[in-house]
Amino acid sequence: MTRGNTSTKAKSGLHHITAITRSIQANIDFYVGFLGLRLVKRTAGFEDATQLHLFYGDAVASPGSLVTFLAWEDGSPGRVGHGAPNEIGLAVSCDAIGFWLTRALQFGIATQGPAPEFGEPVLRLKDPDGIIIKLIGVEDLSVFGGKPWASDGIPAEFAIVALRSGTILTEKPAQTIAFLTENFGLESGPVEGSQTRLTSATGGVVDVRDATGFWTAAPGTGTMDHIALNAPDIDTVHSVADEIAAADGSETNAHDRKYFYSLYVREPGGSLIEYATGEPGFMLDETEEELGTTLFIPPHWQGREADSRAMLPQFSLPGEPRIRYRELPFVHRIFMPEAPDDQTLVLLHGSGGNETSLLPFARTVAPDTMLLALRGRATEEGVPRFFRRFEDGSFDQKDIASEAEAFVEMVGQLKQAYGVDLEKTTFVGQSNGANFLAAVMVLHPGVIRRAVLMRPVSVLSDIPPVDVSSATAEVLIVAGDRDAHAADALKLMEILAARSVEVTMMTVEAGHDLVEADRGVVGKWLAR
Repeated sequence: MTRGNTSTKAKSGLHHITAITRSIQANIDFYVGFLGLRLVKRTAGFEDATQLHLFYGDAVASPGSLVTFLAWEDGSPGRVGHGAPNEIGLAVSCDAIGFWLTRALQFGIATQGPAPEFGEPVLRLKDPDGIIIKLIGVEDLSVFGGKPWASDGIPAEFAIVALRSGTILTEKPAQTIAFLTENFGLESGPVEGSQTRLTSATGGVVDVRDATGFWTAAPGTGTMDHIALNAPDIDTVHSVADEIAAADGSETNAHDRKYFYSLYVREPGGSLIEYATGEPGFMLDETEEELGTTLFIPPHWQGREADSRAMLPQFSLPGEPRIRYRELPFVHRIFMPEAPDDQTLVLLHGSGGNETSLLPFARTVAPDTMLLALRGRATEEGVPRFFRRFEDGSFDQKDIASEAEAFVEMVGQLKQAYGVDLEKTTFVGQSNGANFLAAVMVLHPGVIRRAVLMRPVSVLSDIPPVDVSSATAEVLIVAGDRDAHAADALKLMEILAARSVEVTMMTVEAGHDLVEADRGVVGKWLAR
């Protein structure tokens, strides 16, 4: 069934392209600072309230101008391959190519070209995650509509106007082309080498590249998640969903994304395609002047808004004050309150957690304190820990010792890296993180002067003799009265007390997981 020429779909074109970044600050600096796009919306994820989602576009957030990113901070890189989109093409005037070549040289960004592709001059470069960006000179920019964003250092006549192209890699090019033309109003156009261009009346195109024999794509940072095509209205979204289901039974999902309503489906080659309406648009809750200034939390996450705000990565626009991340032995996340006091909390998560897990807890017990949250470097079944555990449940003593040495090295770098005063620093650990902190205190007395250990046990098989004559420290241990390891917490208290550590032990009505009572106990102890 051919539907590519039906009037309701003839003006499909591009709506947005979504990719994944491992550093939201570097992403902001590139797309806003270098490319001059406008940040038009910042949201928490609809599926994951702890995932930041940023939208860049023109001055008025026009559909067809939008490039969006999901933030997987310090996440594992993905792999480009068939079954996923690959390149983002941005439309500029043909006269702007020389300007962008010069600007790239000024910013130290490597380029390829310009070289012709489908009769248009193309300057290729890569964003900080390695995603290919193409600046494409287009003769007639009026077809895109929209309103280019006025950015410092970029004359209006050279500014990016809209999305020009998205590229799909597929092992089934004929089926991919048929699927996109028959269902979404794109027209099969010129062919250049292994690539077929699908055109639209609104200027945006999809280039389908035959990637037969190439490896399959793998999701992760530095990859594109999906290409979104523009739908005229919600009725058309539902109609297309019904037609796809009737034609080949492909699984589709429709969702209200507040600013647009959309359908998700995978084309025969495996790439995720979204079909999104232009209405109600991004000025639903912000004026044109306010676009991109307020964080939106989806309604179904409103009960977790405070936690989301603590766990989402902070960033600064070009020219704003910012946290400059430094290299440390451990992956880490910093949360800086608006008016920080002179204290610091260093957070170590439990098994199955990560560097964001304790941020909501810490924001509650110390709302005005700088938070520095670490990610353990060992892994177990794909999740981070601070030291390895053997299959029989015993702990890897050599790994504990080596990781403790790396941790001590990191602590020594905190003052130079972030101005941390160790005399005003408290180390907070839960479960595996607490166990690790206790081990560090035993193996390296004097490094940690103040600590909160929640649900800890002693993990060292041998307690080494260490001179503690100059070591002073104070520790709060919080045990759960129903925790199977509560007795081990008592043993740890005795070990630390024997090493000149001032230990306070509190018990809350809980198992191994943290409860609301922990916040009260820890907050009161910190505020002494």
